[in-house]
Amino acid sequence: MTGMLASVANLAEAQQVREIGVGVVDLKNPAEGALGALPAAEVDRIVCRLAPGRPVSATVGDLPMEPDVVSTAAEAMAATGVDYVKIGFFPGGDWAGVIQSLSSLARRHVRLIAVLFGDDSPDLHWIGELAAAGFAGAMLDTRDKKKGSLRQACPDDFLRAFVSETRSHRLLCGLAGSLRAPDIAPLLALKPDYLGFRGALCGGERTDSLDTDAVRTILNLIHGERCKASPRTAA
Repeated sequence: MTGMLASVANLAEAQQVREIGVGVVDLKNPAEGALGALPAAEVDRIVCRLAPGRPVSATVGDLPMEPDVVSTAAEAMAATGVDYVKIGFFPGGDWAGVIQSLSSLARRHVRLIAVLFGDDSPDLHWIGELAAAGFAGAMLDTRDKKKGSLRQACPDDFLRAFVSETRSHRLLCGLAGSLRAPDIAPLLALKPDYLGFRGALCGGERTDSLDTDAVRTILNLIHGERCKASPRTAA
């Protein structure tokens, strides 16, 4: 069943979405890029203040694809106690080396989520490499937030192939990237594990403060569309 991930920028927002019932609380700094990171010390504070319950994820930042840089950031974020550490795979650099450097973290049962960017047309063969290295999941997002939603950046066939490939390797599968209400039904039809949101939950731009009414609206839409897709069988 597809759940909702809400990206939040501070403790107050994290508590708001947790109280509303969002499935995954995702800690990031939207002002610092597609996967801008909060300081590890701040993530640690938020994790300690949140009541136990639904999972918490955190991004490591928009980093160059250099094994030492990425693995050091992932180690620091994992030490905060988040349930999932999200690592962006940006164009260029040493993807194979980064994956290899992170495999030791995965072997220590740190749940890593690789974030690929649909507007960069990533080669889906990397999903198999991620699975072999012990990653817990893969997410498809957008890097350039000014170019519209994930569905505008990627043809339906590519989105379907991403979900299928991720599922075939038994990885968690997420879809995000400037998603709005009209994107929900078409993406739920692909049956990802979760849909991720930030801009649609704010008053205007993704760097604005969270709007709790908007969070409730998106969550209710996901629940409503799921019910339409899976009606109860009459007794």
